Amino acid sequence: MVTVSPYDTWAYALRLPHDPRAARVARMTVRTVLHSHGRSELLNTVELLASELVTNSYRHAGGPSSLRLTALGDGRLRVGVWDGHPRIPAPFGAPPGDRAPLAPPDGEGGRGLCLVQEYADCWGGWSLGDGLLDRGAGKLLWFEVGG
Repeated sequence: MVTVSPYDTWAYALRLPHDPRAARVARMTVRTVLHSHGRSELLNTVELLASELVTNSYRHAGGPSSLRLTALGDGRLRVGVWDGHPRIPAPFGAPPGDRAPLAPPDGEGGRGLCLVQEYADCWGGWSLGDGLLDRGAGKLLWFEVGG
């Protein structure tokens, strides 16, 4: 008889200032958390995709962001990035099958969301509603890997 241990569940949240070093801090946090929980097999994918979402937040939201890592009971890892900008980009806010627009071959950016849709098992986004003084409460973009 084989005994199977359920995966540990845990969650970490990190508030990131609007700073160009935020993506580096997010990568270091992902690396430390995954190593400490014995989930190094997810490291390259999660580090890349989390860094892309945090970078997009820095470039487009103009304010602080938050990173949340959540280990789910079935072995999956969910990564969420919140920011104060209300727009949910494709492929996060559209029906399944929607694709992020391709970046121009000579463009310096525009590939991060394509990487998420290629390497994550699933992804999505939620609008967090209206905020005070005509400012939205922002959005949460997430992806899952593993399991």
